[in-house]
Amino acid sequence: MDEFLQAAIDEARKGLTENGIPIGSVLVLDDRIVGRGHNQRTQRGSVVLHAEMDCLENAGRLTAADYRRATLYSTLSPCDMCSGAILLYGIPRVVIGENTTFQGPEDYLISRGVEVTVMANDECRALMVAFIDEHPELWHEDIGE
Repeated sequence: MDEFLQAAIDEARKGLTENGIPIGSVLVLDDRIVGRGHNQRTQRGSVVLHAEMDCLENAGRLTAADYRRATLYSTLSPCDMCSGAILLYGIPRVVIGENTTFQGPEDYLISRGVEVTVMANDECRALMVAFIDEHPELWHEDIGE
């Protein structure tokens, strides 16, 4: 398995142990992880700390040139909010663990020039299926339904 996707999965598992939603993300620059994050909506009472947003926050301030050569890994297809951040900062590549339990605006990202790769990872899918089954109300809140 890809080491960076595994790091995102590790973040998702960390979120789950904190009684949060098991979605993780890492930002990679020059083959090095510069930011890690996991969904923190439950833990921090946040309305915006999806895994990708937490990851970008934890990466700190980067230059526009840095973002333009970075890759964002996420265990789940990024939602509209997180996709907006990807576009805002010009992140050119997104690697998605799975997109069967939720699919964000991947076609829109692609239409805007973002290279999107879906790994169809069984572990990512299993984490989400189990979580959604056990906590449907929290899941629906997270995706705005």
